[in-house]
Amino acid sequence: MVDQMKERNHGTDHGIIWKAGRFQWSLDSRALVMGILNVTPDSFSDGGRFDSSAAILEAAHQMVEGGAEIIDVGGESTRPGASPVSAKDELKRVIPVIESIRQNIDVAISIDTYKAEVAAAALDQGVDIINDVSGFRDPAMIKLCSESDCGLVVMHMKGTPQTMQKMASYDHVLGELKAFFEERFERLTQSGIEAQRLVFDPGIGFGKTLEHNLSLIHDISRYQVGNRPILMGLSRKSFIASLIGDSELSRREAPTQALTTFTRIKGAMVHRVHQVRENHDALRMVEAILTAP
Repeated sequence: MVDQMKERNHGTDHGIIWKAGRFQWSLDSRALVMGILNVTPDSFSDGGRFDSSAAILEAAHQMVEGGAEIIDVGGESTRPGASPVSAKDELKRVIPVIESIRQNIDVAISIDTYKAEVAAAALDQGVDIINDVSGFRDPAMIKLCSESDCGLVVMHMKGTPQTMQKMASYDHVLGELKAFFEERFERLTQSGIEAQRLVFDPGIGFGKTLEHNLSLIHDISRYQVGNRPILMGLSRKSFIASLIGDSELSRREAPTQALTTFTRIKGAMVHRVHQVRENHDALRMVEAILTAP
C-alpha cells in the first residue's frame, strides 16, 4: 500500500514534500495542478455554471482526466466586493459536492473557506486540504488543523473581500509578504502543525495593485519561507484584462497559461486554475525543458 501511494504521488523519499491527509507529494521537479470548482452563484469567473450534481461531478471528472491532482471546492465568492455568505449557506453548497466527489473519484479535495465551522464539516467528509484566504488568522481554524492531518494553503490578503482593494498599500510588498509568511509559519508550527503540511499563496489580486501583482509574480523566491512550496492562483484574474486591454474572460486563458509557465520557471510548484488540461500540459512541457540533460 505504501509503495502504491508513493508511485501515485510521484515519490516521497526526499526533497520538498507536501503532506495533505492521505496524500503526500514530492515537489522537487513536478508541479501540482489544483482545479477550481466553484459552486457559487456569484463567482467572478464561473458563478452559477454548475446547476446540478451531475454537472458538478462531470466537471470534477474532466479536471482529473486533464491532470488535476487536487480539486478545490469553493462555496463563497472572494472576488473584490463580494457579499459574505453565512456558514449555513456555504455548507449547503459545498458538503453535497464534497460527498459526491469523495464517493466517485480518487482525488485530493481542498475546501476553499475561512470559516472554521465549514472547514470542520468538510474534514468530517474526508477533505484533505484547507485553503484559507484569510491566512488562518482565526484561532479556531488553527486549533482545528492542529487536531487534523490536513494540508494547509496559507494565503495573504489585506482586509476582507469587501475592503481589500481599499487597503492595497505597502511600503515594500515583497518584504511585508515575507514577514507575514514568517509569522504564520512560526504560529502554525508552534501550534503543532507539521511544516510539511504548509503551502503559501501570495494572494495575487487580493489587496494588491497591478504593480504589486507583477512584482510578486516576478520575485517568488523573495518571499518563500521554511523551504515551503508556493501556490499561484493566477487563473483569469482581472489584472490580466488590464494588461491585454480586453475584459472578455475567454481572452484570459492564454495569458493564464503563460503565467503558469513563467511562475513554474520561477519556482511555484502548485497552480490553482480553471482550465486544467491546458495548464497541466504547459507545466509538463516547461518541466521537460527544465530537467533536460
